[in-house]
Amino acid sequence: MKQYVIDELRPADYKKIKAYLDENFDSSSMDGLYWILLDQEMLTDIQVEHTECQPFYFAIDIEPKLVSCELLVRSKNIIRCSCIGYATELQRNWIIQVIDSIFEKLEIKT
Repeated sequence: MKQYVIDELRPADYKKIKAYLDENFDSSSMDGLYWILLDQEMLTDIQVEHTECQPFYFAIDIEPKLVSCELLVRSKNIIRCSCIGYATELQRNWIIQVIDSIFEKLEIKT
């Protein structure tokens, strides 16, 4: 699985990030797993066409020592479809910027 990972979190940073994710993103039934909605402007042509599969998300997982984000665009509505797959370069750069901006906003140095 392709991922963007930030590891070696300090306990205080973990608490800050977890609180931020709890407040700003949908969580899944699995503890520590959150859904980050992909901006409409980032969708590929096929993702735009597949309105029944929308909205699209990235999954972000937080553990006491690391944050990882799959570089896979997912749908909560369907598991397998041609519109679901690894992020394009534009989508990948977007999600990395989202994660990095969370760290910046929370003043966490990586």
